[in-house]
Amino acid sequence: MLGRNVQRMRRAPGLFVITLTMPVTMLLFFGYVFGSAVVLDGGTDYRAYLVPGLFVATAVNGVMTSMLSSAQDYQRGVMDRFRTLPMSRFAIPAGQTGADVLLAAVGLIPLALCGYAVGWRVEGGALPALGAFALLLLFRLVTAWLGHWLGLLLKTEEAAGQMGGATFMLPLLSNAYVPTEGMPGWLRTVAEWNPVSAVTAACRDLFGNAHPAAGASWPVAHPLAASLAWAALVLAVVVPLTVRRYGRTAG
Repeated sequence: MLGRNVQRMRRAPGLFVITLTMPVTMLLFFGYVFGSAVVLDGGTDYRAYLVPGLFVATAVNGVMTSMLSSAQDYQRGVMDRFRTLPMSRFAIPAGQTGADVLLAAVGLIPLALCGYAVGWRVEGGALPALGAFALLLLFRLVTAWLGHWLGLLLKTEEAAGQMGGATFMLPLLSNAYVPTEGMPGWLRTVAEWNPVSAVTAACRDLFGNAHPAAGASWPVAHPLAASLAWAALVLAVVVPLTVRRYGRTAG
């Protein structure tokens, strides 16, 4: 199933091109259009602050891509044909989410190179940086499983497409693009308990681009522990729900 989904991506070059170019476009847009109006404490360069947030925002896109793909397979009857084959029900979502993570790993390369060109640097050493990239891929796996489950719930490409636009709000309501210190108290609490904020803060720490936030909530004050806890919790809930949902929808 992993091979099937990789072949599927090869036959959709537009998806591959968008995966490679969209994060770079967002970096240039946010970094040079919005960045000219953002001033960070301590003289931190906004584009260097932004790049780890865009890494995480790219990982969040796993919700949309997996949701569209699973809804498409359901609507076109592909899952009914898979059901006639002697395979585990776990194989279908596992193959799709695995292929999505591979695509995301490739997409991190041009974004990292572009980030380096605009001033972002890895300042915490090679091993912590590898840990940051591993955390990003883990988060992409989590969002891909979540998207697959949502796609099975929605069942149609049209509904999945409309729902996919809402995922763009997740990085906006976090510390991915701007610090949370200037937000109203209640909004800051919501933003810092957003899993995107924990993963973003953890990546900044591992890359050596830490931006300390005074009075931060527990997930941002302990970002790596919070990120791993969020990942374990979501996978523990969503993976069995997805496999069970596939069995029901296929039947």
